[in-house]
Amino acid sequence: MKLKDYFEGTKGISVLSTSDNKGEVDSAIYSRPHVLDNGNIAFIMADKLSHSNLQKNPKACFLFKEDGPGYKGKRLYLLKISETQNKEEVDRLRRAHRCKNDDDEGKVRFLVTFSITKELPLVGSNI
Repeated sequence: MKLKDYFEGTKGISVLSTSDNKGEVDSAIYSRPHVLDNGNIAFIMADKLSHSNLQKNPKACFLFKEDGPGYKGKRLYLLKISETQNKEEVDRLRRAHRCKNDDDEGKVRFLVTFSITKELPLVGSNI
């Protein structure tokens, strides 16, 4: 199954982990990624710790656990390749629903794009 179909059709919980240039790690709950036509993925990010870390260290790890019993899902190892504050691009990819606390008035949003350097299952490895 292609990643675009997988993330559009599979519900679950997602965690994005980043670290700064000193190796201080942060993990945050994120929505499913937007899979682009070229195979890269993108996240819409607020100007918070995860985004700040990516200014210092372009590597990240994304963990997705599918809803349901067991431990099915994916781990994606990422490398930041670009970002934009272009509101039209952010709005084009934004999904219909948002968190109740998500008030966009005056808040800066970034569309951060990553290449996938490695994909592993949630449990175990194929290396």
